Amino acid sequence: MEPTPGKLWGLRRMADESGIFKMTAVDQRPPIKDPIARCLGVSEAPWEEVARFKGMLVAELQAQSTAMLLDPHYAIPHALDRLSPTRGLIVTLEDSIFRETPGGRLSASIDDWSVAKIRRMGGDAVKVLAWYRPDASAEVRTAQQDYVKRVGEDCARFDIPFLLELLVYPLDSDRNRTREYVEMAGKRADHVLASIEEFARPAYGVDVFKLESPVNAANADGSAGVQALFDQMGRLAGRPWVMLSAGAGKAEFRKVLEHAFRAGASGFLAGRAIWLDAFRHYPDWATIQSELAGASRLYLAEIAALAERAALDWRRHPVFGPAGARFSPADAGFRHGYCGI
Repeated sequence: MEPTPGKLWGLRRMADESGIFKMTAVDQRPPIKDPIARCLGVSEAPWEEVARFKGMLVAELQAQSTAMLLDPHYAIPHALDRLSPTRGLIVTLEDSIFRETPGGRLSASIDDWSVAKIRRMGGDAVKVLAWYRPDASAEVRTAQQDYVKRVGEDCARFDIPFLLELLVYPLDSDRNRTREYVEMAGKRADHVLASIEEFARPAYGVDVFKLESPVNAANADGSAGVQALFDQMGRLAGRPWVMLSAGAGKAEFRKVLEHAFRAGASGFLAGRAIWLDAFRHYPDWATIQSELAGASRLYLAEIAALAERAALDWRRHPVFGPAGARFSPADAGFRHGYCGI
């Protein structure tokens, strides 16, 4: 596997000079909107309140992040001008409003947004969250697979990295059913692993996986059995991958990262593990900012240092061969004097 020039450049923009991804997610919508709405006693959180918090996240956390994940609804219109040009820009494409059916969840892109638009605005990568259960109905599985495939094809066409996030979720028949963006209680490792195996197929065009722990974060106990599941996850991914936090606590997520880095992960793309404790002080904006500048930054520095010590340089992933990922002037487009622009 040899990344094309556009994909290679985008991946380099997302990582540090050592090829480690230390990325912060600011694209969450329901996990921010819903608590604000409950606190204010309204049905819909005011746009200004959600956007204000996202602006604070960018301002306070970007210095220790190699890249930031922003959403088109709030973070981009309110905080893009605060993002340093030295930081990578990942843009989320999927709408946070998914369609629930008896057979499972269906994802869709945000209205009036596309891979082409993300490329035009200067994004370094496209991120999509695909809710996926290997035991969902055949119709739902096919729809989710087709959606991811279309995004992958567009990312190849516009030569921009495709970062795919996979999350299992409760079906109607499961206990503890919820629509929240939280780690599924009692999730099964085989569901996580089978989902990765499906989307690692070349037809989907995934460049980087953003993956959840194969076990509930509280069970990432350092044991050999849990490590074997992370090792299997890395083998199935077959390309650079990073960990998501899924609302795990700070100590729990650090344990997840230790397992993941031993299995060959190249970093993290995390949000709530970093900033949720600060957000719990809403609507006390002064305390939120103080906590972001204090405890959140300290934790981000801690897991960044862990990644620097233990994560795998994404350019050295075995998928790229012994020479690693590197720019090749012999790329067909450049050889013929055409860059696809």
